[in-house]
Amino acid sequence: MDYIQLTCKITSENIELVREILTQQLADVGFESFEETTDGVKAYIPDKDYSDALLSALPSDVMGIGKVEYVKSVIKDQNWNAEWEKNFQPVLIADKCYIRAPFHAQMPSIPYEIVMEPKMAFGTGHHETTSLMIELMLTLDFSEKQVLDMGCGTGVLAIMASMLKAKHILAIDIDEWAFRSTIENSTMNGILNITAKQGDIDLISDKRFDVVLANINRNILLHQITYYSVALVPTGLLLMSGIYQNDLAIIRQTTEDNGFRYKLTIEKNNWIAILFEKM
Repeated sequence: MDYIQLTCKITSENIELVREILTQQLADVGFESFEETTDGVKAYIPDKDYSDALLSALPSDVMGIGKVEYVKSVIKDQNWNAEWEKNFQPVLIADKCYIRAPFHAQMPSIPYEIVMEPKMAFGTGHHETTSLMIELMLTLDFSEKQVLDMGCGTGVLAIMASMLKAKHILAIDIDEWAFRSTIENSTMNGILNITAKQGDIDLISDKRFDVVLANINRNILLHQITYYSVALVPTGLLLMSGIYQNDLAIIRQTTEDNGFRYKLTIEKNNWIAILFEKM
């Protein structure tokens, strides 16, 4: 699958604030992942989901505090993958989980080591949302749990759940590259209890889980919360990320309206991960 890269150059005295506002607006119209630059942000969306109408809906002036110029380009699979591999660096999360590529040195002193092929699928631990999810997971008991990893990307959260002694993990992503990456990375790490499927939320209609992991984006989360409520057993846990601090209120309200009890939030660079319990 080809991706559209939208390079957004910001002119402002407060680039960080404008970048934050603009990133939220980009997420709201369907962009899936983001890369901060010195003068703005790069946003990515599958080519099949892009239209020029999306671009025309974006502001050239952000709330009177910054101007934005946009440049669109197409990123081919092979180019994207080569770029990821060239820049991929190992990540250490909470001093307990070490995520590396096959060409990096091992760290035997770290309790959990995950080997990932650096490809275009989201979820290598570099982004705050992935590291926040893993940090939260490391505090929870996954022993013998049935787990759903919704929007699994590379499968890193599913692999982490398996290493934390989950009984079985269903990993779902609508993107073919993510689906294939999850299978490849599970095999590379010797994980046998992950079932990867390509598709959407309807794949869980007849399933029940003890834990749901959902690192996606605000709009998709808001749509899928009702499905998580049905799929989770009583006292089951819902971990969500892919959202900003200012999304907490609407996410919390919607989740609580669907039968969940709020537990806690952790934050990093204005990104958050939230933990809920099914009542």
